[in-house]
Amino acid sequence: MIKLTHIEKTYAPGTAKEVKALRDISLEINKGEIFGVIGLSGAGKSTLIRIINMLERPTAGKVEVMGQDLTAMTDKQLREARRHIGMIFQSFNLLSSATVEANVAFPLQLEGRLSKAEIDKRVSELLEMVELSDKARMYPAQLSGGQKQRVGIARALASNPEVLLCDEATSALDPKTTSSILELLTSLRKKLNLTIVIITHQMEVIKECCDRVAVIDGGVITEMGSCLEIFSDPKQELTMRLVSAAVRRGLPALLKHTEVVPEYHEGAKAVVELIFLGAKADAPVIVDVAKECKVSISLLAGSIDHIQNVPFGIMEVEVCGTREEIERAIAEFKRRVHKVEVLGYDERK
Repeated sequence: MIKLTHIEKTYAPGTAKEVKALRDISLEINKGEIFGVIGLSGAGKSTLIRIINMLERPTAGKVEVMGQDLTAMTDKQLREARRHIGMIFQSFNLLSSATVEANVAFPLQLEGRLSKAEIDKRVSELLEMVELSDKARMYPAQLSGGQKQRVGIARALASNPEVLLCDEATSALDPKTTSSILELLTSLRKKLNLTIVIITHQMEVIKECCDRVAVIDGGVITEMGSCLEIFSDPKQELTMRLVSAAVRRGLPALLKHTEVVPEYHEGAKAVVELIFLGAKADAPVIVDVAKECKVSISLLAGSIDHIQNVPFGIMEVEVCGTREEIERAIAEFKRRVHKVEVLGYDERK
């Protein structure tokens, strides 16, 4: 559906102010999926999404959408191709002096393809789709942030696009409103068979709705995979930090780092992080391992969530026993759960 090949973007090339915003970006986004791109501020993610619909032209590389090479198109051809690509923004970009229905009608009026009656019918359908039929005659100043973004979504869908680009569309919203917007996008993806690309710095957004995700840092994609893969087994340091912001990982707050040492000493308890996926998230693994390996296991912290409708659990436990018993318990955990990491050894008595 969307294919980027060796994309480069350099601003002010050959000058003292030269900035390489994107470096050799290659990725493919499948039809009908929600694809997330996450990174810190200045990582290049907004430049990347603007290149997909050619609001920014790449310095090098090829952009293909629905089998068409956008980089080879004239401006006139691009205008036609962009009819199939909708976009919503962090700041909503609504016309403050126009009503909700006028904002949604605006791109259809610019196109000039439909009669007034057809535009009115289409606007009515779109407002019903985003649950704003009762706000049609209101102005943006009378709406909440979430309602403004719903108007933005309706406007972006006016020309029946197959691709919807979302540039930090929820970063100005509170958590509850963010969830409602993401639920709406997920529903529209299924209803309209949309391909959605979401640019964000919020890992919670990725967790809630994305099928796959790419992590971008310094203009380079450093990691890419399914949402479940990225959350359960992050490889890069930045990805680990981003995941930790959405799903608590590592030493529990009740343990000070000074109390946990990297090597085992006589009488120390192993502090172990366990990651569970699928049916194993509900299995009595801790009880079974404690019985079989004759160790004492204390739960320090834990949580169970769902990512892509798959149960995903993280637990930190302390394992108490002889060195051999602890090693046997860790080996048994590795056999039964998705991932095991020894965080250190607690020497407190």
